[in-house]
Amino acid sequence: MTQRNYNLADQIALGFDQALRTVFGKPQVTERSNPSEGIAETDALSETEQKHIAGLMRINHVGEVCAQALYQGQAMTAKLDTVRDSMQRAADEENDHLAWCEQRLDELDSHKSFLNPLWYAGSFGLGALAGLAGDKWSLGFVAETEHQVVAHLDEHLAQLPEQDERSRAILEQMKEDEGRHATVALEAGGAELPEPVKKAMKFTSKIMTSAAYKL
Repeated sequence: MTQRNYNLADQIALGFDQALRTVFGKPQVTERSNPSEGIAETDALSETEQKHIAGLMRINHVGEVCAQALYQGQAMTAKLDTVRDSMQRAADEENDHLAWCEQRLDELDSHKSFLNPLWYAGSFGLGALAGLAGDKWSLGFVAETEHQVVAHLDEHLAQLPEQDERSRAILEQMKEDEGRHATVALEAGGAELPEPVKKAMKFTSKIMTSAAYKL
């Protein structure tokens, strides 16, 4: 079977379809099962704890919405097919995270962020700009993004109530995957970003997480 080469119009159509699936529909997941599968739900959570966990999971869900948009934007402007393919594989795994976080939010009787369309649009634009800057910077942007995500996941794991094993299993698997994505991006030729860019990314992330926790 020959692999089809997509032109710009095809890529735009596929990107639009991916955006709709990410923000409003059901993500296309891989063969992996939810890490919380088989772990019993706890009934020992207070209402305050449940709301806090939901806020954390909503932040992580938003992070995965942004990750999808970043990867799609970068894949559209990446210059090398190998870079584009690695972006797509990472995006496929991020779809798993998206589905797992959404399922956990449903279990907690909570909601996804109402600002997801805004998060997606902004992140797609950033991803496209990173791709236009060159593949080494695009891959470096992926690596730094994933490093910051891992740091957020560590903070969230520390805040989870000990008895919430279902959320913990999801976040631990996400942390493992994100760390691997960062390593792959660097090994593929990613350049370390300038310190001012890293600080700007952290500042933007703080604004996003504060809003996503409540909205």
